[in-house]
Amino acid sequence: MGGALSMTLGSLLYPSMLGVQKVSSAPERIVATPATGPLTAADQDFVVKVRSAGLWEYPVGQKASKKGTTKTVRNAGKQLVAGDASLDAAVRNVANQLGIALPNQPSPQQQSFETRLNGESGKQFDTDMATTVRATNGQLLTTIASIRSTTRNSLVRALADQANDTVLDHITIVEKTGLVDFAQALAQETASPNLPAQALTPPPAVAGQPQVVLTPPANSTASPSPTAG
Repeated sequence: MGGALSMTLGSLLYPSMLGVQKVSSAPERIVATPATGPLTAADQDFVVKVRSAGLWEYPVGQKASKKGTTKTVRNAGKQLVAGDASLDAAVRNVANQLGIALPNQPSPQQQSFETRLNGESGKQFDTDMATTVRATNGQLLTTIASIRSTTRNSLVRALADQANDTVLDHITIVEKTGLVDFAQALAQETASPNLPAQALTPPPAVAGQPQVVLTPPANSTASPSPTAG
C-alpha cells in the first residue's frame, strides 16, 4: 500500500458481508450502544466501506502522481493521496472508539481496479484512472448521504461529514483533468455489479496482523480526527 504500519488492537466487530444485500436486509439493526449513540449494521458497514475505498484509491493516487502524463493528472494523484490519508486516519480513530475491526485490503473488485490501472500507461492510464475514480466516488457519495441522514451515532455523523468533503474534492480534482469519460462513469456508477457478495467485501485482517496506515504527505495539514458532538 505504500503506507506505514502500526499494530492492530485486535479483531472486534466486522461485518460478515458488506454488499447491498446485508445492509438492505436490516439497515437499522443495532449492533452496539456506545455513549456516542446507537451503532447500526449500516453504520458499521459504512465505516468499513470508507476504509476499503481508501485502501485501493491511495496507491492509485501515488501512481498517478508519478506516471500521469499531464500536470493536472499528477496533481490529482497527489490530492487523492493527501485526502485518502487524512480520511483513513479519521476512519481508524472512529473504528477504534466504536470497536469496529478494519480490513487491511480492499475488496476483490477494488483490487481488480488497481491491477488494471497498474498494467496501463500513458493517456490510457490517465483516462481510466480519472473515470474509475469519478465513478467509485460517485457511488460512495450516495452511501454517505444515506448514512448522514439516518445515523444516530455522532462519531459516524462526523466521519460522514469528512468523507463527504473528501469525496467531493476527489470528484472535482479528477473532473479538472478533462479526461473523465462521463458516459462510462455514469454507467459504472449506476449499474448493478452482478458480482458475488464476496467480491464486493474486503477480507478481514488476519488476527495479529499489523494495521496498514495510509501515510500522509509531509506537507499535509488536513485534520484527521472526527470527534463526537
